[in-house]
Amino acid sequence: MASKVIYSVVAVAGIAAASGAAWWYQNKPAKPAGEVALAPTGTAAASGGAGGGAGAPGGRAPSVEVAKVELARLTDDAQAVGSLKSRQSVVLRPEVSGRVTQINFRDGSPVRRGQLLVQFDDQLPMAQLKQAEAELSIARANHKRNQELLAQNFISAQRVDESSANLQVAEAKLALQRATVQRLRIVAPFNGITGIRTVNVGDYLKDGADIVNIEDLEAVFVDFRLPERYQTKVQKGQVATVELDALPGKRYSAVLVAIDPLVDANGRSVGIRGCIDNRHLQLRPGMFARVNTVFGVRDSARVIPEEAIVPQAGRQFVYKLAEGPDQDTRIAQRVEVKVGVRQPGRVEITEGLQPGDVVVTAGQQRIQKDGTPVRVLDLGKVGAPAAAAAGGGGGQRRQQAAVAEPVPVAAGNPCLSAKG
Repeated sequence: MASKVIYSVVAVAGIAAASGAAWWYQNKPAKPAGEVALAPTGTAAASGGAGGGAGAPGGRAPSVEVAKVELARLTDDAQAVGSLKSRQSVVLRPEVSGRVTQINFRDGSPVRRGQLLVQFDDQLPMAQLKQAEAELSIARANHKRNQELLAQNFISAQRVDESSANLQVAEAKLALQRATVQRLRIVAPFNGITGIRTVNVGDYLKDGADIVNIEDLEAVFVDFRLPERYQTKVQKGQVATVELDALPGKRYSAVLVAIDPLVDANGRSVGIRGCIDNRHLQLRPGMFARVNTVFGVRDSARVIPEEAIVPQAGRQFVYKLAEGPDQDTRIAQRVEVKVGVRQPGRVEITEGLQPGDVVVTAGQQRIQKDGTPVRVLDLGKVGAPAAAAAGGGGGQRRQQAAVAEPVPVAAGNPCLSAKG
């Protein structure tokens, strides 16, 4: 019993000692100010130079990273997705009911405009047509005879007027029968390729029943939409590049032929239709397409890295470097610029900078005010010629811009004709 009491007292004493030591370690007094004053002066100065910024008295100029304004080939474009459609497409349907007696085409075969595709039973209409022709012949002979008799004053003019009216009625009946017979013949409305028919010889079809579809594939349309902010840039006649997931590695040129004047209120987008030359019949309606609309290509666009832009109050600024007091120091000047086309990693400058100017790309937060001296981390970038600078990171960007160029429009493109 006595040993348990001793153990408890020792444990409590140990916990109290540990707590006291921890409190003393956390609240121990700081060193006297005199000890700091005894530190070497050179060490304090070095510490201030390394950690202090431009605002520290006697501190070194802040270090920044820079890049030169380069001339590059820049493509102003916009990407969208769309689908392919036939230039002309129709589903043949009869206007009158009847029984199919002939089918004069094969599934998926080309047809010519005016070619007879489906013939309905026309025995009764043809008989009625012959009857109308006979009636017209009688009416024409009667009218001619009455005219001769009128010239000899054997009959009145009223008889001639009646025969003339009968002649017109007979002509109208004949025209009606011919139209009825013509509607029993289904012909191709344009040159194209037939689909898969859904009827056979002997089927009785009602008016409006589907027979077969015909697609004009000499040229295909690509329909897509662009945001409304591009409505001032997109114009008829421009060329867009089209890529299809079904045909990887191939690109096609689409000539913009129509722009919807109505902006979709739901998506705030504009409908656009392009036309693709498809005389090789590689494209099919319904394919998924990726469209790159090219608004313009500039060979000498001024571009800088995107991180060099410093937005302030709705305006765009950069820090341009000027000659400094010595070889290792430059003077940072804040310059307002106007930007143009933005691409991943770089931006076009339309006003404010000239080719060869040096701008700050990293370390802008260290520049306290306009005219602050700065040190460039790599002076070789500043002195390098523009061609060498462009040959580094700019070469790959120019190559990407070249890939985005549209395929030239081939001569004889059916999209450029008035057809369709």
